Amino acid sequence: MPDRAIVNASPLIFLGNAGFLHFLQVAAGEILVPSSVVEELRRGGTREPAAKAIESCDWLRIVEAPPVPPLVLAWDLGSGESAVLAYAFANPDTIAVLDDLAGRRCAETLGIPVTGTLGLVLIAKRRGMISAARPVLDVLRDSGMYLSSAVLDRALALVGE
Repeated sequence: MPDRAIVNASPLIFLGNAGFLHFLQVAAGEILVPSSVVEELRRGGTREPAAKAIESCDWLRIVEAPPVPPLVLAWDLGSGESAVLAYAFANPDTIAVLDDLAGRRCAETLGIPVTGTLGLVLIAKRRGMISAARPVLDVLRDSGMYLSSAVLDRALALVGE
């Protein structure tokens, strides 16, 4: 398990809306959120449950991200993805937790370990934190997370479901 994980808005939103924010704890010993992501979440709307959850979770630590390196800027990502990747790039013992495909590709190109909301659920299943991944993924989908049936079926096959 990596020492630290730094999380973007979408995993926080999906997990917060579904009541599974604690699944972030399977990613690493220390869970960080860039202050720019916290500000994005505080703007309200469908992000409100995640913003409230951040305030009540003493195991989430808000951090300032370093300046975004040119290698990340070249990908023209959102501010949250850029902050997550800038922090993980500057701190090699950190895994980036983000769902955005372009952000994930950037992380992989730069050698940054990466996972997403789906990956966290699969890790939780493998570690016995949950007995089945499908019900959790169904709740996440009902809460707004998009997963195609093909991706869902492939993921569930990875954990024997």
